[in-house]
Amino acid sequence: MNMPESLSALSPELDAADRSLVEGVLARQLRPLAKTITLIESQREDHKLRAQRVLEALLPHTGGAMRVGISGVPGVGKSTFIEALGLYLIEQGLRVAVLAVDPSSSVTGGSILGDKTRMELLSQNPAAFIRPSPSACSLGGVAEKTRESMLVCEAAGFDVIIIETVGVGQSETAVAGMADIFCLLQLPNAGDDLQAIKKGIMEIADLIVINKADIDPAAAMRAKSQIKTALHMLRPASPNWTVPVLTLSALKKDGIAEFWTTVTDYRRVLTASGEFDAKRRHQALAWMWELIDSGLRSRFRSHPQVKQELPALARAVEEGATTPSIAALRLLGHL
Repeated sequence: MNMPESLSALSPELDAADRSLVEGVLARQLRPLAKTITLIESQREDHKLRAQRVLEALLPHTGGAMRVGISGVPGVGKSTFIEALGLYLIEQGLRVAVLAVDPSSSVTGGSILGDKTRMELLSQNPAAFIRPSPSACSLGGVAEKTRESMLVCEAAGFDVIIIETVGVGQSETAVAGMADIFCLLQLPNAGDDLQAIKKGIMEIADLIVINKADIDPAAAMRAKSQIKTALHMLRPASPNWTVPVLTLSALKKDGIAEFWTTVTDYRRVLTASGEFDAKRRHQALAWMWELIDSGLRSRFRSHPQVKQELPALARAVEEGATTPSIAALRLLGHL
């Protein structure tokens, strides 16, 4: 396959190993793609520096994919839906990458990482790439490096990137902050009208899907009606887009084509109004501030005086000898 860009045009700071990674990603080779994401996820300081250099070289080749965020409670059928959607998109001639975030154990930090097992057919398709990653207890169940992994997949020429989250806590907000369209999956018998008016979730959804509609079609239609009524009570995120509520059965692959048509309609409408590009610019800026906050926390914890005083101050707070605010101010004073 011809390279989109010659090696001579890549950053001169790249060594031979990193140049090989960049070349392989741009050539759409899955092994270098996986190795690059592993490098990005590494916590070693030398790997972090290498990862940033590789990302800088890949950045001009990013931005071309449709970024689709998928979230919902455990058991709603996210994996089944994503596999059905991925296979449908591949039939349409598209390449699909799935970044699936599995919950990590708060005790061991481990993760089952079972998405490749649950998406067996999709994982075996050469036009698909599935990357399960542990959430590593990061906020909202979204892996800390998911955004960087998304950019690498875009550089590798994937047309659609699906980001699947744990579906607990703040994961909906986290994935909505990195996707072009955020799709919330619901169950037909998830609850009554009060359950439908979960303002924090509904406000950020661009598309709501009631999955497993084949199990109880009447319940699915009731849920659809309830959610549409609830949406009328909320302020829409875009004046040009009314959030649709779809019913489908991922298991039977019924409604998948309608779902993707709605996604493409969303992109067309928001692109025409200028909101699509504006949303990405806003997300990039918010991402920068998140990295600043994360970097400051890391530097704070690694500060020599903070490391020296933290154990004693932590014990003093636990024993009631000092207040959390006084301890925090003392430690922050070292910065």
